[in-house]
Amino acid sequence: MKKKNEELDLSLLCKYCFQVLESALDKKDYKQVPLPEEFKGKSYPLFVTWTLGKEKELRGCIGTFEESKLDTQLGKYALISAFEDDRFEEPINKKELKNLNCEVSLLINFEKAKDAMDWEVGTHGIDIEFEDNKGTSFTATFLPEVAQDEGWDKRTTLKYLVQKSGYMGSLDKVIKNIRLTRYQSLKKTISYNQYKKMK
Repeated sequence: MKKKNEELDLSLLCKYCFQVLESALDKKDYKQVPLPEEFKGKSYPLFVTWTLGKEKELRGCIGTFEESKLDTQLGKYALISAFEDDRFEEPINKKELKNLNCEVSLLINFEKAKDAMDWEVGTHGIDIEFEDNKGTSFTATFLPEVAQDEGWDKRTTLKYLVQKSGYMGSLDKVIKNIRLTRYQSLKKTISYNQYKKMK
């Protein structure tokens, strides 16, 4: 898994995601949108997040922890997060475009943590997996910015992440069973207005 901290202009990837989204909304083949040259052939685990307005209200966020070729996967996840995030009843539509922000996160520095508390708010994203006393498996992740943006400490973050996994019991019942992987991200957010200025 990547350990490097490359100097990459991630705003170009956000621009690419906006171009892909616009193509799809116009019923055009998004695969005709070219990935910026400097990213061709590069692979990362990645997430694409769409938010609305200055408040950055979540509108879609989906990605993958698999090493994914940006050439083929970034556009795909830009659209999956815009149209298929099942937390939202409606997919993103053309009317929302002008208020959208796009955030691209490339995930790096994956490390197995010693225990559920072996990570830092504001530095690490966390991915958890655990089983309950019936042997049912649960998994969930928060990107690095989530805990900091929400003002949560580590324990509160874990509580909400355990809930996100679909587990209905308390954190205390499973905290000893949690296998936690921590990771970091290279990320950039641009607004639709910033995107239009880049064209």
